[in-house]
Amino acid sequence: METQRIDGPNGSENRSTIGQLNSGTNLGNRYLIQDVIGVGGMGSVYRARDLHFPNVVKLVAVKEMINQAPDPLVRQTIVHNFEREANILATLSHPSIPRIYDYFTLDNRSYLVLEFVNGKDLEAILSQTDGTLAEEQILAWGIQLCEVLAFLHHHKPDPIIFRDMKPSNVMINQHNHIVLVDFGIAKSFQSGQKGTMIGTEGYSPPEQYRGEANTKADIYALGATMHHLLTRRDPRLEPPFSFGERPIRKINPNVSMELETVINTALQYNPDDRFNSVDDFKDALLSAGRKTGLLNRINLNPSGQANVSVNSGIKPVWAFQCEDELRGTPLMYNGAIYTGCYDNNLYALNAANGEFLWKYASEGGIVGRPVAYEDIVYFGSEDHRLHAVNTRTGKISWSYYTDGRVRSSPRISENHIFFGSDDYCLHAVNLSTNRNAWIFDTGSEVRSSPFIAGELVYFGNEAGDFFALDYRGNAKWRYKAKRNITSSPWVHENVVYFNSMDGYLYAVDAKTGWLIWRFRMEKPSIVSPVVVDNMVFTGSSDGHIYAIEAKSAKELWRFKTGHQVNGSPIIYKDALYCGSVDGYLYCLEYKTGRLKWKFETQGPITGAPLVYNDIVYIGSHDHFIYALLA
Repeated sequence: METQRIDGPNGSENRSTIGQLNSGTNLGNRYLIQDVIGVGGMGSVYRARDLHFPNVVKLVAVKEMINQAPDPLVRQTIVHNFEREANILATLSHPSIPRIYDYFTLDNRSYLVLEFVNGKDLEAILSQTDGTLAEEQILAWGIQLCEVLAFLHHHKPDPIIFRDMKPSNVMINQHNHIVLVDFGIAKSFQSGQKGTMIGTEGYSPPEQYRGEANTKADIYALGATMHHLLTRRDPRLEPPFSFGERPIRKINPNVSMELETVINTALQYNPDDRFNSVDDFKDALLSAGRKTGLLNRINLNPSGQANVSVNSGIKPVWAFQCEDELRGTPLMYNGAIYTGCYDNNLYALNAANGEFLWKYASEGGIVGRPVAYEDIVYFGSEDHRLHAVNTRTGKISWSYYTDGRVRSSPRISENHIFFGSDDYCLHAVNLSTNRNAWIFDTGSEVRSSPFIAGELVYFGNEAGDFFALDYRGNAKWRYKAKRNITSSPWVHENVVYFNSMDGYLYAVDAKTGWLIWRFRMEKPSIVSPVVVDNMVFTGSSDGHIYAIEAKSAKELWRFKTGHQVNGSPIIYKDALYCGSVDGYLYCLEYKTGRLKWKFETQGPITGAPLVYNDIVYIGSHDHFIYALLA
């Protein structure tokens, strides 16, 4: 095939003079084209790897627009419309809308680089399904689509109308979560504004054919989409606006009368006869679900948001099997994952593909999280030692002995490493001399990992004492809980947060040690809390993940898992990731507690996940460490 060179911003690529980019094309000297995942009237959509992240596999979707219009004014309009999609997406932040990463033009082709959605669209799901889809599944999808449309319609300063709701523009990702794609004809709505007819015949309402569309146009199109899913009758093959001539229950008698009535309201010819807003549409769907009992088969969070069946077959990017339980939290350093295992080994793996690099054998189980500094990885072991291992070779550099098992995760600050031991002490070791700078005896085992902030070191012990020490090992204050403190603290805006086995989450003044508040959970906790956006996130052996208002201790939401929560939560972008003894890794929207997806392992998860460059790394008692798309 004849090819030509296309000069990009930082280099050049080869591609066909006509048609799609070839697999292996290096677009803009950054995006390595892997495959075609969609074809449109103006170009293709590709799956590509972002080469700016060489140590991990960061996949993106590259949407192409080929501008071959001979009229300069038409070409300018096409580019303007493509840029409008980029501008709209750049202003939106919602889990059901792909994030935009980049936009550029090469000759007569423009490219939009988006978050890669690994999944199938509803049209493909419908065509690959024998018989009818389950009513409760379509109800759950409808509720989720109402939620994302409501987000668009409430956009400030102007509402955004999607204008092209149809099954092929709704993706179900690998976590069974709705993602709305193709914002090519979405536009900000201003009252009285008219335009040309644009949309998809069969799904678009009558006013859109006249170039008039407000937020009620999306209500109609969503009703048409749900009608199509319930009946398998494609409206593009039927006369426009003829839904009344093919009632849902006449085609699919298994659909409830209540849901049919809701969809019929959304499909009214006159916009004034439809729901006033997409919020009203959602409320009507919820009401129909309650009346029919369908909601009992759908997972709703406390705010009434719907979770589709999320226990789907999520496939890891990679998985690596160790020889025993993985109880702790992995570390990312220079493109490698380091994880301790109860088989006594510290493993080093390639973060991008899980390839084994090396392992180092201690003489005891490793349950803490490693830490790395200047090409040395440090970790404690139940063999009573702190080990310092070269990250390149996996060979021991030096070790430091204590008189007890080391289960505390080390922390590094000011060229010193701080960690606790079952010998009752917190140790401070000088990294220049490899000798202790000081040892502080607490009177009980120290399994809490220290937190360093404002030149103070914060940690608890198994007697229920919580300490603040200065860098010389002098105690500045001590707070007494009722039972042991295995939890590692978190310091935020001069407040230190930690859990205790007495069942309380404590908030204590970081300078004085005075109690600010405490929050009662149903059972004890060893979880280390995390604070983001003035919200404290933690878990408990009562099986719940909690979100607490940092200032007032008000409970914002709680999420019930199937067993104890002993692993700590991690916040990344809009999501909370946390494991449970039930064997699942949960991904929740951190502001609402809504379940986005969950991944099942074959053993308890007691460590915290690590999230880096949109990849979640988690170890399980099933002996595996998994890498998952975030």
